[in-house]
Amino acid sequence: MSRSPHRELRRAPSPLDDPTSPLSRAARQPLMLGLFLPLQTGAFSQSTLERGTRWEFDYNQRLTLRAEAAGFDFVFGLQQWVGKGGFGGEQRYRENFLDPFLSTVALSATTSTILSISTVHVLYGNWHPLHLARFAATADHIAGGRYGLNIVTGYAAGEPPMFGMERIDHDRRYDMADEFTSVMEDLWAGEENLTHDGEFYALRDAYVSPRPRHGRPILVAASGSPAGYAFAGRHADIVFTSSPAGAAFEGAIDALPAHVERIKRAARERGREVKVIIFPLVICRETDAEAEAYRDRIVAHADHESLVNYHARHASGDSAAWPRHVLADRALGGHLQIVGGPEKVARDLDRLHAAGFDGVQLGFFDYEPELAYFTEAVLPLLEARGLRR
Repeated sequence: MSRSPHRELRRAPSPLDDPTSPLSRAARQPLMLGLFLPLQTGAFSQSTLERGTRWEFDYNQRLTLRAEAAGFDFVFGLQQWVGKGGFGGEQRYRENFLDPFLSTVALSATTSTILSISTVHVLYGNWHPLHLARFAATADHIAGGRYGLNIVTGYAAGEPPMFGMERIDHDRRYDMADEFTSVMEDLWAGEENLTHDGEFYALRDAYVSPRPRHGRPILVAASGSPAGYAFAGRHADIVFTSSPAGAAFEGAIDALPAHVERIKRAARERGREVKVIIFPLVICRETDAEAEAYRDRIVAHADHESLVNYHARHASGDSAAWPRHVLADRALGGHLQIVGGPEKVARDLDRLHAAGFDGVQLGFFDYEPELAYFTEAVLPLLEARGLRR
């Protein structure tokens, strides 16, 4: 019987430990490429400038198949719980929001090489690690070992009350998530029926089948605090982080190497290695001047009401991410913003790689045509720089 929330049992190995796993294949790329799917109204840009970006499943399926054909390594779904009307404004930002767990599992059944990653708030409602361990093991088989969980604890003050809960203290949430994830890893290992009497969760003679294809599903952590880094260091294969120095690329790049090293050190102190990724919003046109002019038009059409409402949501939360992001950053979106012609975009992605990032999770303003242009104009330059094979 296990009792410690930080116990070390015979947990399932990471897919990174299996050289035949899809994650290991992706990790052999010098710079992994991901696509942050627009599963929600307005995607990641709070601007009313006309565009074709849609939240519907068939649109996201087209994007996923085009990303896969271009050689992208993964797609990623955001989770958020929003009231009626979303964050308001002219576009009713994020009013419609496809569940990323169901959407990415469904996408994995229509693809053959690309990884699909779901975000799950593991502490909300009545989630139990036995439920999620079985669901994720099933998703792993549907995806042929290409499925991952981004485990988050929920920072927003308005979300827990939707589930009849009060928000739990920040570091306490990570203690709970640590035990939750440890139990799942023990279940995936399947050494025997699991009896666990922990601080937060209890199981008696519990078992999950089938065994995941490559030890366990891929585990991702989205972290911006010491407690989050410690959690990621114990469990994650991939850490999704933001910029500690704002979204403007030139203002952020110098702070990023130390930031990435802090995250990787937290894992190395626990005898593990993690891959670190970030979310750049890319605006790419034939020339730098054209891209900058397009960026300016997007920002000039900022949806001010939704910006104010979204900022209030974040300000009332206790996330340590995005400490220097301002309202104008949200009009365009992204943890970072890369704006320029193909050469500049490729150069900035190279600078992120030099800063220690193992991958990027790209977003666009008008997803379909801009993903196509990125594939045509930027990918060959990344290959020439040795960032893609």
